[in-house]
Amino acid sequence: MFPFATDAFAMGLGGGEGSGGAMLQFLPFVLIFLIFWFLIIRPQQKKAKAHRELMGDLRKGDEVKTDSGIHGTITRLADDFVTLEISHKVPIRIDRGRIVERTSSKREAPPKHIDENGGED
Repeated sequence: MFPFATDAFAMGLGGGEGSGGAMLQFLPFVLIFLIFWFLIIRPQQKKAKAHRELMGDLRKGDEVKTDSGIHGTITRLADDFVTLEISHKVPIRIDRGRIVERTSSKREAPPKHIDENGGED
């Protein structure tokens, strides 16, 4: 079908390239992987880490927002579920992983230590 294909292939082989040619052939794959790493994989890992930290730091009294846009105050925490009060005496139970953001926290601030001279530490 292509009578000159073998001749053209033989002429393009360049016998003196050695292993440098093989490394240059893999260079585009390495560059594509690095682009994917910095543009897709790494930001997703950072986002997942921040979400895990948020889930571990939730406390009763925190005001949160869910992925469906519901805002409420945490009234009860369990391992898998959270009870939110979205209005006065209107609780709902949702999956803990559906919380995407803490809007404010009503936790008590730790007491400040005051030394004997009246100054704060």
